[in-house]
Amino acid sequence: MSNIPTPHIKANLDQVAKTVLMPGDPLRAKFIAETFLENYECVNTVRNMLGFTGEYKGKKVSVFGSGMGMPSIGIYSYELFNFYGVENIIRIGTAGTISDKVNLRDVAIGIGACTDSNFAHQYNLPGTFAPTADFGLARAAVEAAEKMGIPTVCGNILSSDVFYDDDATAFDKWRKMGVLAVEMEAAALYMNAARAGKKALCMLTISDDIYGGKKLSVEDRQTGFTDMMKIALEVAAQNS
Repeated sequence: MSNIPTPHIKANLDQVAKTVLMPGDPLRAKFIAETFLENYECVNTVRNMLGFTGEYKGKKVSVFGSGMGMPSIGIYSYELFNFYGVENIIRIGTAGTISDKVNLRDVAIGIGACTDSNFAHQYNLPGTFAPTADFGLARAAVEAAEKMGIPTVCGNILSSDVFYDDDATAFDKWRKMGVLAVEMEAAALYMNAARAGKKALCMLTISDDIYGGKKLSVEDRQTGFTDMMKIALEVAAQNS
């Protein structure tokens, strides 16, 4: 019995590219398709988690929303890696900076993803797993950004299960360990990729300054992150 379509993705197997860009917001997926892709079609509308496939510089590329949090991206990335034959998923999301090294609108590349989640418990490992990006994708992203004159900051990020944290000192503890920014999905994506033998990368535009109290508007979060999108599309075109 085929696993396609899944409970969450209605696309046919041939409607999904080998490389998928994955923003959290499905409206950002729609914006990317409409702005950057040629000959695109909407291939998923289940639960309004929009997915599109089209062409970028003649290469087949898909872009799917992931939703918020590790359980959500865990479902979509698992199904794409294991049922649709996807080889590469590039998360293009937002994050809050907790470091002086990154500021609003900067592009951060998550080489590693610390987490307060129990997602790795399912693997029954005899120790602590360190979720990391694929080096080839990360290097391609940095090189593409350099060619476009877009500065990036690479380092460790935090994937948290908690948006409203009852511990007011939590970020202070991660900050002292050199963590750049906090988001909510990368660690699960990296673990799913590792388990499936696939490749993943998380690129983030800084939308909030947690210590400075500054943040971008909802509109900017949906459409204002074109630098990150352009970098990710270049990497996708190289790996399609």
